[in-house]
Amino acid sequence: MLVGNKADLCHLRAVSLEDAKAFAEQEHTFFMETSALEALNVENTFTEVLTQIYCVVSRKALNIGDDPAALPKGKTINVGNRDDVSGRQEGRLLLIMKNHGSGAKVLCSS
Repeated sequence: MLVGNKADLCHLRAVSLEDAKAFAEQEHTFFMETSALEALNVENTFTEVLTQIYCVVSRKALNIGDDPAALPKGKTINVGNRDDVSGRQEGRLLLIMKNHGSGAKVLCSS
């Protein structure tokens, strides 16, 4: 993931938006610009990082198959209370959704 910071300082930009997007595409990575000052894409960036990590780990776990020694047992991850998070089992992949007001965002669907 490539993140351009301080998007609010356009007049001081050292790399054009087009060049940044082209580089990210060339490297097969996700690109996003942020600005903490304007609260632009800050939370979205963290959500995207976690989403990408979750998807990579999920794909690796699915590729391991049914080897009982491959995955750790008894691990619990606290993701919030039931009002904040819901999950749905589809096949072997659990989809995690975080509620954001009127809707829910699917964090990984592959």
